[in-house]
Amino acid sequence: MQNAPRRPRLSVRAAPSSQTPASESRLICFNKPYGVLSQFTPEGRWRGLKDFIDIPGVYVAGRLDADSEGLLLLTNDGKLQARISDPRFKMEKTYWVQVEGEPDDAALTSLRQGVMLNDGITLPARAQRIPPPEGLWERDPPVRVRQTIPTSWIELVIREGRNRQVRRMTAAVGYPTLRLIRAAIGPYRLQGLPQGTWKDDSPSAM
Repeated sequence: MQNAPRRPRLSVRAAPSSQTPASESRLICFNKPYGVLSQFTPEGRWRGLKDFIDIPGVYVAGRLDADSEGLLLLTNDGKLQARISDPRFKMEKTYWVQVEGEPDDAALTSLRQGVMLNDGITLPARAQRIPPPEGLWERDPPVRVRQTIPTSWIELVIREGRNRQVRRMTAAVGYPTLRLIRAAIGPYRLQGLPQGTWKDDSPSAM
């Protein structure tokens, strides 16, 4: 019998930089709420980062859709920004995904091996069922669920950054995404960071 999967926890790991002194290079970890753009300027019904972060000279490293939540990194270091966001470096990004239904083994295998999307097949990924993440904040607005259909959570680790990729992947295997939270980018993870708040971290040696 397989052991039950561990309940994911909100935690951060970041190795201190061995190349750039912390006084010169700055890295911000932000827990982005639903409804906030990955830019400082608001647009339409979406808020901007300026409502939460008032730090001159930092820029987003790796975008996160307005209707997604979780870890967003900002830095004043151009090389670090490229290392985090450029698809050529294939930095792992970990997502906690609440889906409609309960994915079976065939669906998880498809996610792991690669899913055919309208812009080509995805790279192999890591996918597993997980319990609801411990200590997870309530989303505003709440997720809309259908009473007759159960929901469940999976953890998906990918190395690409296509437009709305995770949502398209789960839909392609028959389990639409209801809620999407980025839990990690490379060595950086959420650490009990309250929603809508940020903290300084040490740039990692990548």
